[in-house]
Amino acid sequence: MRVSERIVSFAAGGIVALAAIWASSCAKKAETGRMSIVEEVYGKTAEGEEITLFTLTNESGIQAKLINFGAILTELHVPDRSEKLEDVVLGFDSLDGWLANPAYFNCTTGRCANRIAGGRFTLNGKEYELATNDGPNHLHGGVVGLNKRVWKAEKVQDADSVGVKLDYLSPDGEEGYPGNLQITVIYTLSNKDELKIDYTAKTDQATPVNLTNHTYFNLGGQASGTILDHELMIAADHFTPVDETLIPTGEIQAVAGTDMDFTKPTAIGARIGKVGGEPKGYDHNYVLRSRDGSLALAARVRDPKSGRVLEISTTQPGVQLYTGNFLDGSIRGKGGVEYPKHAAFCLETQHYPDAVNQPDFPSVILRPGETYRQTTVHRFYAQ
Repeated sequence: MRVSERIVSFAAGGIVALAAIWASSCAKKAETGRMSIVEEVYGKTAEGEEITLFTLTNESGIQAKLINFGAILTELHVPDRSEKLEDVVLGFDSLDGWLANPAYFNCTTGRCANRIAGGRFTLNGKEYELATNDGPNHLHGGVVGLNKRVWKAEKVQDADSVGVKLDYLSPDGEEGYPGNLQITVIYTLSNKDELKIDYTAKTDQATPVNLTNHTYFNLGGQASGTILDHELMIAADHFTPVDETLIPTGEIQAVAGTDMDFTKPTAIGARIGKVGGEPKGYDHNYVLRSRDGSLALAARVRDPKSGRVLEISTTQPGVQLYTGNFLDGSIRGKGGVEYPKHAAFCLETQHYPDAVNQPDFPSVILRPGETYRQTTVHRFYAQ
């Protein structure tokens, strides 16, 4: 072969190689640039009820996975500052783990999220008795709350988002609560990199309703250790102090000058050893500045290592900060990871704990003819 032929052959080969690289790049862009929702069978409960897994993907490549058991967010893959995707929520690899789920990972909780003192409340002159599944108190809706129920589910989609609509009818007397309560929870993942949760509920009898999402976040990745170096800001100048069983005392106390102050970005671990009983850590309700029902910023969290940032906005008057105090390494999660104390944080947007027994707190009573509404938005970006 003459020199000129070799040059032509080399050039042609280079063009083919470059074309292959370009095609591969285009294919990758097409893959991450396509919004989608995929539905598949995830398993069955012990009673034989089929559980469905929904995978939501937006144009940025952010991916959220949900199941219709407990209306649970099983995975959430978010990019860091170098665009590397990582699952930033704790949890399990299979349905069996979610069926047990002793720590309430990533589920929808209710009818009444958080704690009710003594498992009792009085409504319209009648006393109701609930399960005491957290020491002397009622927690997150009882022994078999919304987090343990199978919901009806269907895909929803519009021009800018994909999602799942979940419905559940909680019958009169379930877990001791009065009234038939029809609940709808809609998760949507948008191309604005927002995971939005919309809640609605209607009842045929007066009943307490306080719904929330109990996702355990670690912005460094679910297997990255603790969240003590995460920087947290909460848009709240007050909080509700608690007794030794984590029931609010009824006071509204200023955070200024206390270890509860996150009005400026502060490492979660900066003062955590001074807070709470045993185990140490935050498990407290913050009184948000915006309490008029409009969607407003509640909190911002930044992981300095990965650069991931989470902003939470809500229509609710409060947010519960929980720092995984009761995790102790005994729960094996995704990939066999042992989740240590403070492996995650929760920011549960809701009404104040024990509001049904606290006349000075915003009411959680839903009555016939009314509609319970709540929206919480989780926005992700990297710095």
